[in-house]
Amino acid sequence: MTQKLYIKTYGCQMNVYDTKRMTDVLAPLGFERTEDPADAHLVILNTCHIREKAAEKVYSDIGRIRLMKEKRLENNGDDMVIAVAGCVAQAEGAEIMRRQPVVDMVLGPQTYHRLPDMLEKVAEQKKERRTARVMDTDFPTESKFDHLPEEKVVEGPASFLSVQEGCDKFCTFCVVPYTRGAEFSRPVEQIEEEARRLVELGVVEVTLLGQNVNAYHGTSKAGNTVSLAELIARLDKIEGLERIRYTTSHPRDMQDDLIDAHGEIASLMPYLHLPIQSGSNAILEAMNRKHTTDRYYDIIERLRKARPDISLSSDFIVGFPGETDADFEDTMTLVDTVKYGSAYSFKYSPRPGTPASVMETQVDEAVKAERLARLQDLINQQQFDYNKAAVGQTMRVLLERPSRDVGFLAGRSPYMQAVHMDVRKMLDGKPEEEYTSLIGQFAEVKITGAGPNSLQGELV
Repeated sequence: MTQKLYIKTYGCQMNVYDTKRMTDVLAPLGFERTEDPADAHLVILNTCHIREKAAEKVYSDIGRIRLMKEKRLENNGDDMVIAVAGCVAQAEGAEIMRRQPVVDMVLGPQTYHRLPDMLEKVAEQKKERRTARVMDTDFPTESKFDHLPEEKVVEGPASFLSVQEGCDKFCTFCVVPYTRGAEFSRPVEQIEEEARRLVELGVVEVTLLGQNVNAYHGTSKAGNTVSLAELIARLDKIEGLERIRYTTSHPRDMQDDLIDAHGEIASLMPYLHLPIQSGSNAILEAMNRKHTTDRYYDIIERLRKARPDISLSSDFIVGFPGETDADFEDTMTLVDTVKYGSAYSFKYSPRPGTPASVMETQVDEAVKAERLARLQDLINQQQFDYNKAAVGQTMRVLLERPSRDVGFLAGRSPYMQAVHMDVRKMLDGKPEEEYTSLIGQFAEVKITGAGPNSLQGELV
């Protein structure tokens, strides 16, 4: 019997990957994805705890879904199972169960491979006319990756591939070590096998995922420990896998062989997201980042020597407890010096249970807002300038999907820029299916225009 599954994904790319794998786990039970939660037999909120007021947003969504569930029961007696998954579930599972009796099931990010068993328990409890109360937020000794089914369907020619999870860094602002657990690296051959399956399904580009992906230290069948650079070199040999990216990295784990790989492995794209969070050494120390701005500048210099055209991205937090005007100006100086192709910036927000949340030197919200506005103005101008510099160039672009406008396709440049390509000249009255059949191929694209967030081009 076919059942409808609705999953709302919050936050990071790891959650996007987890959502796909939950879909794979549930497919043998007859679940098919729907975009309408009101039609769903099972609703999963796959949550993220990084951003401010994350839990409140989840509770708000639960309230809306509860009304859909009640209406569904009233109209045809058809029940809906509501589950909360991910990092908010891991951090606040018991509180979710206490505050929201309508939630049937809570599961952490390390246990979704047990979804079939959890659903069976929910069904048993409902059959006995009891309120369903199933919670699994353990850190199991077995790896969830050992229990996942093979992927059967992929959505487009580019795909995420999780290679590492968890974090041992314990930055004072971050909840990831508490919600995702200790660093774990998947075995090398398991990753290679999944990459080959993805290629067989039409994938030509993979992004290797990890909370600290460059801390990857997987074991091979021969018993050797393999670094991320060595893993990329092995994946580079897979026929049909044209492009490799990785995210998110930590400066402490940016080893020499990985820097060298950017200049030696053609399939490794010239783009790196390397968060520093602050340009002040005093703030970096308070954040427990365990690196300095000098170390970061040295990494950037060596990366640009290995791959002169590499595009750099980063994350910044403004208003961290104790941040002075001088500390903030150090961040502005670093951004102005490095020159980013893109970057992400946020106001500091306390995460419950983290050391920074109880620091007594919290920064006033108005000061945070003013600093964030200044920083984002600089970052946005750098990104726009970087995009404008691409005009007139011809780039090899992966055609990933139809664009919003008829006659256009969308893809990514090697430097991770969004590119919207005008293919109307080749249409010449031909049906849309004919040019959408190009999706999954690479094309030489002449860049004809640039906006703050994307490029425009024409197929050569």
